[in-house]
Amino acid sequence: MKNLRKDSGFFRPGLSNFSSIQTLFGDFINDRTSPSLLKNYHDEKSKILTEKKWDNGAPYERVIETNEDLKEIIQNPNIIKNSICIIEPADHVGKNLIGEDVRASSNIASLCQFISDCDSILIPLWKTGKLDNKLLIDLLQNSLAVFVEGGHPTVKDANSFKGLNISLDELQELTEELILSRGLKTAPSIFICLGHQLAAQAHIRLIKKAANQIVNLMKPEDICSKCHYENLLNTCKEIINTGENLSIYKDDDTQDDIPEIEVAKGWDDPCFAVALNEVPEVGQVELLHYSHNGIHQSKDFPKLLLHHELTSEQNVGIVEQSVTFEKNLNIVMFHSDEVNEEAILFANWAYGKLHNAIAPIRKNISVSEFSWLLSLPDSIEIVCSTSAQGKLCTQVSATCINYTDYETQHKRRSFTFQFHPELLEDLREFNKSGMPSYEKLKNDDGIRMLIRVIYESITD
Repeated sequence: MKNLRKDSGFFRPGLSNFSSIQTLFGDFINDRTSPSLLKNYHDEKSKILTEKKWDNGAPYERVIETNEDLKEIIQNPNIIKNSICIIEPADHVGKNLIGEDVRASSNIASLCQFISDCDSILIPLWKTGKLDNKLLIDLLQNSLAVFVEGGHPTVKDANSFKGLNISLDELQELTEELILSRGLKTAPSIFICLGHQLAAQAHIRLIKKAANQIVNLMKPEDICSKCHYENLLNTCKEIINTGENLSIYKDDDTQDDIPEIEVAKGWDDPCFAVALNEVPEVGQVELLHYSHNGIHQSKDFPKLLLHHELTSEQNVGIVEQSVTFEKNLNIVMFHSDEVNEEAILFANWAYGKLHNAIAPIRKNISVSEFSWLLSLPDSIEIVCSTSAQGKLCTQVSATCINYTDYETQHKRRSFTFQFHPELLEDLREFNKSGMPSYEKLKNDDGIRMLIRVIYESITD
């Protein structure tokens, strides 16, 4: 990396830290009218935010392109702990309505710098190819927050990633590691659009891996308790049976919300976690609380839905409160694939079953080859859906991934969004459209939700 700044902060070099970043994020979401506490600094430097691009000088010079870059930046912990990391799985997220390729990562960096003087580190995996995962996870865990951006390929087809230097399988492996890395005092992950879909696939892959390892590899002596061993074994057999037989349905009728067309059968189907949406969504849509009428053709669906209702009662969180209290929230969608609600309801149920079966024998597991199981989430909640012109469009518009510490019961969270909270209605990069005013950003529903999620989750 050339001309790497050693100090944190661009508007106030050397003075940006966790406390000031948190305060500035909090001040942004506190109301919709007050001016920025950085206003005087903005007047002098904010134009630079739209004049510069990635790897073209401060504040966008921190671009990881090699393992040597990773090693260099890891030697600067003060930079890492006061920066967000942005992972790009593809070179752009799609074309907007005027035909521009949209590299949305630059908007995330601009927003965090403009609002809270929080620096960014970019990891363009589509360009670098696979990096040393151990070094990469070390960087990500110790940063302020991690974003996995969107991209134009589809996770339903590995061939759509040809032409990029990273494969779908490599991205899935990294996403699994990210989900498992949400330990004590680590950075929350925020998965956006393609990242949201990669996370959905990763949940199914991790649950399948966990259940199969327990059934095929775990021995009674690993647990030292016959009843607990058999309970865990039976739990995993039920998870496998449910996963293998659960079907995904889509709604083929524009007049109702009843799914009738089977698009995937069982967790081995490539479209089990993600399938083509009934209607592509581009532009502003309204956020709604997630709900379901309970009508479904899979016999296991009711138990999944009922378990999700319990999860929702126990984890009323940031996004749900925003939908409740801010009313008529409009956010920007930019996708044609969607995460299937059956898959997420299944993942939530399976995580809960595993967590409850593992809890009494966690000490034995912690000193076994299966200790990675303790890093699994305990639930994943669907927190909102979208509506356009009075019709339900995307059931799984956002999720909250919950982790409960076995010893302290402390909760940690990560989030996934199908929508792009970092884009305004014009779907343009700020370095092409110009940096919006602080007042405009403060009144945009998507931007407010993004900043609220960062603010709340970095304190978990």
